[in-house]
Amino acid sequence: MRLCMQKIDEDPRQLYQQVEKHAELFGQGSVDGQRGKADNRQFSPRNMHLQQTKRDSIESGGPQYYFHDLSDPVKTYLRAKGAVSVALVTPYGATKTEYFAVSTDRKLDAQRKPIPGNVGHDRIQQGRAAQSIGEAIRLWYKLPLGNFERIDVEIDIRDNAFYLTPLNCKYAGKKGTREIETIDRPLTFSGAYVSPFWKLQLQTVDKKSRGIVAWSLREICRVVKDHLPGTKLPHIQEPDILRASGPLNHLGMTLGGYVGKGYDCVTEFSFLGYPSYSIPVEIKRNSSGFHYQQKKYGKNELSRAVLLCAVHDHKHVPKHIDVIELRAFCDHLKEFQAQ
Repeated sequence: MRLCMQKIDEDPRQLYQQVEKHAELFGQGSVDGQRGKADNRQFSPRNMHLQQTKRDSIESGGPQYYFHDLSDPVKTYLRAKGAVSVALVTPYGATKTEYFAVSTDRKLDAQRKPIPGNVGHDRIQQGRAAQSIGEAIRLWYKLPLGNFERIDVEIDIRDNAFYLTPLNCKYAGKKGTREIETIDRPLTFSGAYVSPFWKLQLQTVDKKSRGIVAWSLREICRVVKDHLPGTKLPHIQEPDILRASGPLNHLGMTLGGYVGKGYDCVTEFSFLGYPSYSIPVEIKRNSSGFHYQQKKYGKNELSRAVLLCAVHDHKHVPKHIDVIELRAFCDHLKEFQAQ
């Protein structure tokens, strides 16, 4: 089940209740911090999934994961390429990894290039990653320790890679399955849509440090006012938006150095106790100015980025691009104080 986009003018308490009703955000638990229990839903036998093998052979290389029931487009693409890099979709969105999906009739050489092989299974190969793909999923989604028997997945072919989203998991020797919940555009905060991930982050930060969220939103309002029609300062430069970096840091978004080549800065998000997530950020006064950056900068990079802007007026935001609109934080201040 996915949380659908909702307009910001809806009652935030209703959205909070909806998230609470779902009970397990990203498989962790309710918004009040109570860990959700595994449910009794059954996997569909036709879902694409990973099946863990070698659970009792950690000393000989650790768990391995074989693909089962791949869709025809995914299987055809994998057969044609032999090996495909894997981008793991985390609670924050996709991230580049060292994993490879490898075809049943291929293996990887020392340079991680596909060559003929006879393993007999479509699989995910660990490459230079520090742990198995299952362990990476467990860490990113804060799932309990244990060996997976099966992980249902969704695969999107993009950037010459498999964007792999975990959907459900079942632990070996345990009954029931656990849904791994995902949110569309998890890092987007705009006038049209505020991600539930952001809403829960603000609520959590405010509970830990009363008043800091309201102060941060007021500071962002002070910055964005200088970029809006009617109150815009003469000759103000686009990078001035970075004055919002202090309050954004309090909210869980740490902007990196402004480099002006490629994407403007690499930024780190730390939300709700999940592992920190690094992503390129592009700075624009108006999001409609985001044109040439819509495509990835390098052939080995993902087209995954965040657009930080004062005003969001882009009509068609590409998939896997999140938008953070500073004006929307200002608009959200009254709603947040009313909660």
